[in-house]
Amino acid sequence: MNFKNARSGNAYNFAGGHGMILSVRSGLVTGLVLVFLMLSSQIQAGSLPDFTELVEKHSAAVVNISTTQKIKHPKISRMPRGMPEQIPEGPFGDLFRHFFGEQGRGFGGSEGMEPREAKSLGSGFIISEDGYVMTNHHVVKDATEILVRLSDRRELVAEVIGSDARSDIALLKVDADSLPVVKIGDSGHLKVGEWVLAIGSPFGFDHSVTAGIVSAKGRSLPRENYVPFIQTDVAINPGNSGGPLFDLDGSVVGINSQIYSRTGGFMGLSFAIPIDMAMQVVAQLKDGGKVARGWLGVLIQDVTRELAESFGMDKPRGALVAKVLKDSPAEKAGLEVGDIITRFNGKPVVRSSNLPPLVGISPVGKKVKVEILRKGNVKTLKVTLGELPDDDIQVAGEPSTTNETRLNITVMDLTAEQRKKLEIKEGGVIVQKIQAGPARKAGVRRGDVILMINNVDVKDAKHFAGISADLPVDKSLPLLVQRRGGPVFLALKIKEK
Repeated sequence: MNFKNARSGNAYNFAGGHGMILSVRSGLVTGLVLVFLMLSSQIQAGSLPDFTELVEKHSAAVVNISTTQKIKHPKISRMPRGMPEQIPEGPFGDLFRHFFGEQGRGFGGSEGMEPREAKSLGSGFIISEDGYVMTNHHVVKDATEILVRLSDRRELVAEVIGSDARSDIALLKVDADSLPVVKIGDSGHLKVGEWVLAIGSPFGFDHSVTAGIVSAKGRSLPRENYVPFIQTDVAINPGNSGGPLFDLDGSVVGINSQIYSRTGGFMGLSFAIPIDMAMQVVAQLKDGGKVARGWLGVLIQDVTRELAESFGMDKPRGALVAKVLKDSPAEKAGLEVGDIITRFNGKPVVRSSNLPPLVGISPVGKKVKVEILRKGNVKTLKVTLGELPDDDIQVAGEPSTTNETRLNITVMDLTAEQRKKLEIKEGGVIVQKIQAGPARKAGVRRGDVILMINNVDVKDAKHFAGISADLPVDKSLPLLVQRRGGPVFLALKIKEK
């Protein structure tokens, strides 16, 4: 009995011990899971960059820039009913002044234009202990007064040493010594996906820090031909312009310049000027106050898949020469319309947008090698670069008139007046009428001047008709036209009937 009781007790104790083991095991599993989660979070945290040291070390060299400009606005004679006699201070007052003027007279009879002051904010960074500051051209453009506010809250009046609109770079100078400076990096070594950090004054909030990654390199933006922008997803907003873009080593690799936005605020697309290019510009601004860029003297376009096929290329690449400007370095070196520039000064030209920055940063008077593809053959020319004119050269075109052809279009010879206006010395026919057919499908428009078909220069309307009659079918052929805005290549394909 006692034995049984003992056994019963033992069994009971054994059951209790089993429960304890299960409990211990369960606790161990839970503990291991917690340890795993903690280690995992630590590993994840360890894999993310820590910007604190970078900010502490380099933010003092980042400055706030405020400018004052004189702008004109309508001068009004009558005060609208209900308007306050005194303009309130603050944001509402700024908005009030914008619409109603400094005296609050925004309605009534106009008495002409009168100047008023407008203020804007931007960012910049110190590149030398004796007070040289870099920022954007658009931050200081037309400024009558520029104030640079340092991290220690000192405000110094700045002088513009030089400013370059094409690169959007400006060099300022303040009267101070022993200033904190940034470390200049190498934007050429940047990699897509690399972490970067911006410090600036968005909306006037000094020394705001935002971080992200490099999204792309060598971006070409509309009307920005000479800057291969660095694209990032770093949050950039109005006021960040001109501020530095740092890499993880604390070196400046770019100058924040533009954002893509439909709202005026950050939408995930920010663009910075590579510091390598910026420093070249600054060196010229410091020496002479202006920038001299290399000039080749060609109008170019991208090579599409259809155009690549028409030129016998295995894939699209290079910059297609649509026009060689008169008396330009390109003309003197022997470049021709229809040439495809594949390398410039030893560097590959993958897209047409790669060429202008390469030419622009090359010294004036330098002799460079230009590798081209001409009618299927690779050639290398030597070009002595000229200086880019102050005003971008534009070629104007104008719609006109005709002669029936196989392409279902009507063309006619150019008049002397048209040639003079279009700067066409000889050859070419102008499209007067176009109907459904190969030409329209290729993108030919009424008013286009057809200069070349299938690498053959068009002399006149009669010659054009003869060329058209002999064109091969089911094959992409290059067609060069000149229209409003300049020359452009199209890919023409005639289907067999």
